[in-house]
Amino acid sequence: MKKLFCTIFGHHFSVSKKVTSHIKEYSCVHCGKQVTTDVSGNLSNLTPELREINQTLELIYQKRHAAHTHQQVA
Repeated sequence: MKKLFCTIFGHHFSVSKKVTSHIKEYSCVHCGKQVTTDVSGNLSNLTPELREINQTLELIYQKRHAAHTHQQVA
C-alpha cells in the first residue's frame, strides 16, 4: 500500500543522515527508499558502493573539521 502511495504521488524524502555540508542521505517516509546526493547534486539510489563512499567522505570531513576547529582554539 505504501509503495502504491509513492507510485501515485511520488516519494516524500527526509534527511536521514548528513554526510557533509553538501552531501546528505535521504529516506522516503512512506516506503523507506534510500537515496543520496551525487556529484552533480542530483538524487541517486543509495547503493552499497555509494554508502561506502559516503562513509569515507564523512570520516574525512569530520577529521578535517575537527582539525580546523582545534587550530582556531589554539
